[in-house]
Amino acid sequence: MDFDRTGFYDAELARHDEHFRATLKVGVRDRVLDVGCGAGQSTRQAARAAMQGSALGVDISSGMLQVARHRSAEEGLRNVAFELADAQDHAFPAAHFDLCISRFGVMFFADPLAAFSNIARAMRVDARLVLMVWQGQERNEWSTAIQSALAAQQTRPATAPATFSLGERTATTRLLAAAGFASIDFAEVHEPVFYGADVDAAQEAIVALFLAQDGVAGPNAANDGTLRRLRALLQSHLTAEGVFFDSRAWIVSASKAVSRGQQGRLGRQGKL
Repeated sequence: MDFDRTGFYDAELARHDEHFRATLKVGVRDRVLDVGCGAGQSTRQAARAAMQGSALGVDISSGMLQVARHRSAEEGLRNVAFELADAQDHAFPAAHFDLCISRFGVMFFADPLAAFSNIARAMRVDARLVLMVWQGQERNEWSTAIQSALAAQQTRPATAPATFSLGERTATTRLLAAAGFASIDFAEVHEPVFYGADVDAAQEAIVALFLAQDGVAGPNAANDGTLRRLRALLQSHLTAEGVFFDSRAWIVSASKAVSRGQQGRLGRQGKL
């Protein structure tokens, strides 16, 4: 049976999602941009809140976007759209969006300054930016413990630094300020991540996510020693509600800064 990657991510982050949605405060008429939307859960949530507005989700995975479009159609949402696009250089309409959101979707840009500057250009003055990103790798047990169990057979270690690239507050504040954002704030989210209802389900998920080649977990994806270490780790994290690992994330909030030229124009119009 194929591993359901989209279903796993939504279940994994269910507790984080509650904090994220509470912070967004989507307005009824808001035009929302969701960067790195994946299968579109956060985009659909925004669309339902912005009943007289709209939500646009962008991602670089055509497979994820296919799922997102299908689920939106099933829910009968008419104010939501999805585009295959890299937010780093996509030609968004200028000064268009009231709110830009991203749930763990902005840590992987090749040029973060170019990406956030491009996103800022797509936002109107005073529009809000709300991101959820991982804190440092050392503060995320799901990464350190699993990487340790798989160390002898890990096939994709290079992805780890990018996953945590926005975890350092000072560096991320400087990045966003340079890209055109102000009033930058960090709120900690300390919740466990869910890896499966039992040890077998969690093992399947980890093999597919960390060891599979091209997303396919074949019969030899993990050797016996790796599986023994992994199952012992998962057993030690098994609770009555499933397998959980500790994690820490940031919700980063900011607003599109007003440039000096814009301040002058707004002042002449009597708006400042």
